[in-house]
Parts: sequence; structure tokens; C-alpha cells
Amino acid sequence: MDGESMSEWKEVKLGDVGKIVGGATPSTRNPQNYGGVIPWITPKDLSINKERFIEFGERNISEQGFNSCSAKMLPKGSILFSSRAPIGYVAIAHTSLCTNQGFKSFVPDTDKMDSMFSYYLLKHNSENIANLGSGTTFMEVSGKVMSDYIVNIPDLSTQREIAGILSSLDAKIETNNKLNVKLEEMAQAIFKSWFVDFEPFKDRPFHETELGMIPEGWEVGSILDIAELFDYQRKPLSSMEREYMKGKYPYYGATSIMDYIDKYIFDGTYLLMGEDGSVVKENGNPYLQYVWGKFWPNNHAHVMQGRNGFSTEMLYCLLSITDVSSIVTGAVQMKISQRSMSRLLTVIPSKSVCKKFNTIIRPIFDIIKRIREENDRLASLRDTLLPRLMSGEIKI
Repeated sequence: MDGESMSEWKEVKLGDVGKIVGGATPSTRNPQNYGGVIPWITPKDLSINKERFIEFGERNISEQGFNSCSAKMLPKGSILFSSRAPIGYVAIAHTSLCTNQGFKSFVPDTDKMDSMFSYYLLKHNSENIANLGSGTTFMEVSGKVMSDYIVNIPDLSTQREIAGILSSLDAKIETNNKLNVKLEEMAQAIFKSWFVDFEPFKDRPFHETELGMIPEGWEVGSILDIAELFDYQRKPLSSMEREYMKGKYPYYGATSIMDYIDKYIFDGTYLLMGEDGSVVKENGNPYLQYVWGKFWPNNHAHVMQGRNGFSTEMLYCLLSITDVSSIVTGAVQMKISQRSMSRLLTVIPSKSVCKKFNTIIRPIFDIIKRIREENDRLASLRDTLLPRLMSGEIKI
């Protein structure tokens, strides 16, 4: 940054340009503390949130629950910042909400700080803030550390211009994500029409099975009859190991990309399904990741492809609408083992029917891939611009 642009920025503490607010958890022993209308966010909610804004989490709390603990309402536009387990998830409150104790959120002084700029500022500084964490059981950033953290900021007008540039890229990514959700829903609806409701086969003879009446020539089998697992090739890497392997290939966990490294194990189109930890959503459906290209998975996600006529895309459609809660084991940590997967029964159509169906849904997934690849390029551009804009290197 040259001397002229440097003079337009000033060094401030976060606590001087906003307020740091923590959160709390109502007692889980009293069910009346939950199920109300007050949005209550946890770090886990942010871990699966793919947009800048968040409006609600997995659970709401009641007014009684809110009053029973030290949770505080955050106004719309506040920046949620997870302060432990892990440190550094960031999102913007889309409405008034509260959080659990895993946050030290930033409420910007609107006379000094633009909300969207504050979001990108904390994203840019999240790793440095995480390095200031302390603790024996788990690392945590205190309210004082957040409040005393020093940042460089320009005037409000420049803040809004910087936020506008970065926000335009994220807005396009979010629009693309919504389009992909619609395309996936379309593929799932076609799958359900064919293999759950049997609509194209109503005029054919049916036969009785343990799953009810299905078209003649079809059979009932296990998920493992139509899914080939490659779990034996997985190899987990510690965060320390990954620190020395930084690169361009995604390193996948149970629900999302955890890191990028310089080596890969798999190259192709695969389906990942959470094996332990986060394995099932509230509706009973499993956590799935449809992935392609070169990547490295850890041992918390099953790695599979379709077989016996089932494409990987068909397998994704099937599992995305399947309630797997009956095969989840573990009281403390939930798990879906290969053994329990063998108990999950499904209808297996003839290979000729699978072939016809694949010709319908493959073009849909080709579009999904193209859109996601466009998002990767947009995210790469955003991530390149972010540090340069936040340092003043690029003058607005």
C-alpha cells in the first residue's frame, strides 16, 4: 500500500467501532426452553450455512428459554463470529436473533462501520483472530481479545464500495447455489416419480415384496447392492499434516470441504455420505456431497459410486430422499457404518430402466457441475481480491 492510500485508512480496535456480544444456551433439561420463535444460532449452523446471511438455525428457543439464560438479541446486520469449536465462522444476521456461547459477535456502530464491509473484514482477519485463541480443552477467543483486536479501516464511503465489489461476486454465487438447489430438486422429483410412485409403470404388472408392490422384474435389495464403497482408500490427515500440504485439491470431511491440499487420492465423480459426527439431518436424510475431479476425503465420509445399473447421480437422488435414521448408531457420536448400510433396503429396477432414467438426469447434473465450477471461479476471484481490497492495496 503506498503512502497516499495508507493515509486514507486508520487503525482502530473493533471495540471502538462496534460492540462485542456473546451468547448462551438455555437448559436443555427443560423442553419448554426450546421450540419457540426466537432464532438461536450455534457454530454448527454456520458450518453448513453457504451464504453470507443467516436467519435461523436448527432450533429456535422460547421466550422463557431466552429469559432463563444470558443470551442477548443481536440486531439485523450484526456479524456473527464463532469464537470456539471452531473459531472463525462468519455470517451476517438477516434478522434479529441470538446465539449460543460459541460466539463473540460484532455489532457495528453504523456511524463508523458498514455491516457488509464488517463481514468481509472479519472474514479476512478470521485466521489471525483464531491464532489468538487460548484454552486447554478447546481453543476459544475471549470478548476482550475480540474487542482489543486492531484492524485498518477506510471511511464509510470506501467501505461500502469495497463491500459492493465483493458482495456482487457473492450474490452471483448465492444465485447460482439457489439454481442448483432447484435443479437437484427437479432430479429428485423425477426420481421419486419413477422409483417411488412408479408413475411411468402403472400399466405394468406388479408383484408383492417386503417394501410393498413394485413393478414386475424389479427386486428389493440393500443399498450396498447398488453402491460400491471405496472407504478402504481413505486416509485422514491431521490439521498439522495439512498445514504442510497446502494446495488446490479439496480435502473433504463428513459434510463439507475442510481444507485444500497438494495431493489427492480420488479422481472422478463420487458421492460422499457422512459416516460419523454429522450424519443425519433433522428430516432423517443423510448428509451427502456430490463431488468430482481430484480430491482427498477423510475417514468421516463414506466414498461411493453407483453400480449394477445405478449411476452415481441415481444413487445421490435415492439417498437424498431416504430416511436413514433407522440405521444410525451411537448415543454420544452418531455413526452410519457399512454394516448398518447393508440393512437399508431399496427398490432396484431393471438395468434397462436405469439406463433410460440416466439419459434424463445426466444433463441436469452436467448443468449442476458447470454452475458449481463457475462458482469456484467466482470464489477464487473474490478470495484474490479480498486481501488486496482489505489492505488498501487496490485503491477504490
